[in-house]
Amino acid sequence: MFPVRSRSPIPALAIALPLALRAALPIALPIALPVALPIALPLALPLALPIAAATLIWPLPANAAERAAPDRLVRTAVEGVISAVRADSAASAGDQASVVAVVRRQFLPYTDFARTTRLALGPAWPTANPAQQQQLVEQFRTLLVHTYALSLSQLRGQNVEFRYAPVQGGANADDVVVRTRVITAGDENQIDYRLRRGADGWKIYDINMMGAWLIEVYRRQFGDIVERDGIDGLIRYLSEHNARQAGGR
Repeated sequence: MFPVRSRSPIPALAIALPLALRAALPIALPIALPVALPIALPLALPLALPIAAATLIWPLPANAAERAAPDRLVRTAVEGVISAVRADSAASAGDQASVVAVVRRQFLPYTDFARTTRLALGPAWPTANPAQQQQLVEQFRTLLVHTYALSLSQLRGQNVEFRYAPVQGGANADDVVVRTRVITAGDENQIDYRLRRGADGWKIYDINMMGAWLIEVYRRQFGDIVERDGIDGLIRYLSEHNARQAGGR
């Protein structure tokens, strides 16, 4: 069951997201996957540009959010972006640089993209030296942020309904999945967020859309690049893509 509901203006997923993501992703996703998947979903889902009035939860301060239950943290991270963009006139008008700044400020504190990067690299991660690992984390994080911003700057919204399922698992669990549904006119999408509890609280590190987890998708693709071009080749690939994205703003 998904008993917790919230209505917010967000884009039509079936049309806008696949187009925006296909243009943004540096690596083509497998044809068998039904959509371009979860890279922009956490932010593209709740955000419409321009943004209309919505019933929102007030974002928790970062330190309070770290101590929050995982489902509360997801809801705060996702819906809190709407408030942040509404408060920024340039971002709400679609200025991509401003949206990038909102993404970094509003969403990144709730994530652990360093963990995402390590798991996406899989067996290749230990083969990278510390300097290479730092570059991989920075470039992958930048890729995700720019992709969010590109999608957000292109999309216009409509009213939808969020439904949040209670977290399944014991009170002592350190790794959980928060299941959500996003319902638009004639369409419904399930989006799952995987979180891990560490010393600084719960953090989002993986996202599932229609059965495909972000880490699994990128692990296959990063593995192919590393096998062909090595760790430096992957860093170069991501760096060049990010430079193109930044130049396109």
